[in-house]
Amino acid sequence: MAEQVYKLTKEGYEKLKREREELKKKLMGEIAERIKEARELGDLSENSEYEEAKNEQGMIDSRIKEIDYILDNAEVIEDDGNHDNTTVSLGKKVKIKDYRLNREQEFMLVTPQEANVEEKKISIDSPIGKALLGRRIGEAINIKTARGSTKKIEIKEIS
Repeated sequence: MAEQVYKLTKEGYEKLKREREELKKKLMGEIAERIKEARELGDLSENSEYEEAKNEQGMIDSRIKEIDYILDNAEVIEDDGNHDNTTVSLGKKVKIKDYRLNREQEFMLVTPQEANVEEKKISIDSPIGKALLGRRIGEAINIKTARGSTKKIEIKEIS
């Protein structure tokens, strides 16, 4: 079975590396100390502090392994020097006008691993991401929402 390839921007790749290092520090420092202190309390069978620390250790370890897998199978999307800001593509910032809400919104199209609504980064695999890829400034698009309604947007700017 072929390995899954995770396409990441350089920024997304570096962010995952930083997260992994922070988790490793927490795992080796804070969590290890909590487990040590909980062991010193005696009977581990009824020690909730010990169980809680061990559970957190397991979750952090799982996330580190997940990040390692993604980084090991990552393909970093490089800036190819093509600064064509007339076509929507991965890594581009897009300003759209949402006619239903009668307002403009701006966000960046990223890979699913980098998507973060709070940072205004949406996945190219999302309905709006899929609808925008390859489109040009001035194009109006009707997008089917998760609720079944249709949303009309227009691409105002690409950078």
